[in-house]
Amino acid sequence: MFELPIIWEWIGFAVRWVHVITAIAWIGSSFYFIALDLGLRRGGDLGGADGEEWQVHGGGFYHVRKYLVAPDEMPDHLTWFKWESYSTWLSGFALLMVIYWVGGELYLVDSHKSDITLFQGILISAGSLSIGWLIYNFLCRSGMKGYPTLLMFLLFCLLVVMGWGLNQVFTGRAMMLHLGAFTATIMTANVFFIIMPNQRIVVADLKAGRAPDPKYGKIAKLRSTHNNYLTLPVIFLMLSNHYPLAFATEYNWVIAALVFLMGVTIRHFFNTMHARGGMKWWTWCVTAILFILIMWLSTAGMSGRTLEEAEAVIPPEGQRFAQAEGFDEVTDIVLGRCSMCHAREPFYDGIHRAPKGVILETPGEIAAHAQAIYVQSGVTHAMPPANVSWMEEAERAKVVAWFNAGS
Repeated sequence: MFELPIIWEWIGFAVRWVHVITAIAWIGSSFYFIALDLGLRRGGDLGGADGEEWQVHGGGFYHVRKYLVAPDEMPDHLTWFKWESYSTWLSGFALLMVIYWVGGELYLVDSHKSDITLFQGILISAGSLSIGWLIYNFLCRSGMKGYPTLLMFLLFCLLVVMGWGLNQVFTGRAMMLHLGAFTATIMTANVFFIIMPNQRIVVADLKAGRAPDPKYGKIAKLRSTHNNYLTLPVIFLMLSNHYPLAFATEYNWVIAALVFLMGVTIRHFFNTMHARGGMKWWTWCVTAILFILIMWLSTAGMSGRTLEEAEAVIPPEGQRFAQAEGFDEVTDIVLGRCSMCHAREPFYDGIHRAPKGVILETPGEIAAHAQAIYVQSGVTHAMPPANVSWMEEAERAKVVAWFNAGS
């Protein structure tokens, strides 16, 4: 009843859904507490608290107080904010395996950049998630911890180098996604290895009647601030696979680097505003300049295989579909119904780059994207969008028959 490609599509959808939900919960709580912390009012009799804030929401009033170390007595109920972070990372890692490991021949390794095997690519994929945390954590524990601005600059340099390195072996789409996963791993590791253990030490000291050391709170605060500035770039990188002008370009790794800078300028505006430091409108001017630069880079120095070079190539992942019964007919169908948009130079009005960077101009490219063609235009009517090229039901049936023959 259920074919494997359909099951796999729904598994990917389910994992992606969980990932989005948990990410919303994590980002929402993170942004709320950063805004709350920056907006605390100090002074007056706070009963040992560092600051307080009155807020109104949902028809009620909230009185929030923050203690730098801990209150005099341990409260009966204490809410820990950790599962949002852990669930986001775990679901994201599962999604990475579903799309970029299982579908690695198509989405992970770029055979035109490197001749590494898919297995080697998966090893690089897995290894890249941990190496960033190890280097970053070393810097945070070194003498750099006393210079937060310099520390952030070094972290930015690390991210730029990693983006460039991943782009040497991965597809542009995989580079963007892995750079986002690389950054998200640093953020979750901050919560798991630093913020939560430090808070547990403070709670344990309080329960034992000892005076907690405020240094643990300061260390956690620094890591939380780093997470705050990294959040917006990670969101962009995770959504970048929808925008070939970002990932399928010559300078995609530079675009990724500029997105990190945009994240800093945007968060600086809101962080300063929440801290009642005024509206730093100049940050939006810088953000606009960076965005314009990204727009220019998206089309600068475009290169790649020409149509003539691609016509003679059938990648390994497409061999069995290129030899399947009905391939010639499906090739004619795709060229007639899809390639006006999915081309190196699309000629459909309003389309300037192939959607999601998927090019379907040669038999090899069509065979390589067999499963996507099957799901998008055979099983479903997602493509062509609104059926603008008048793809007939008989043609969709031929796509299904061809895919089943190749499977």
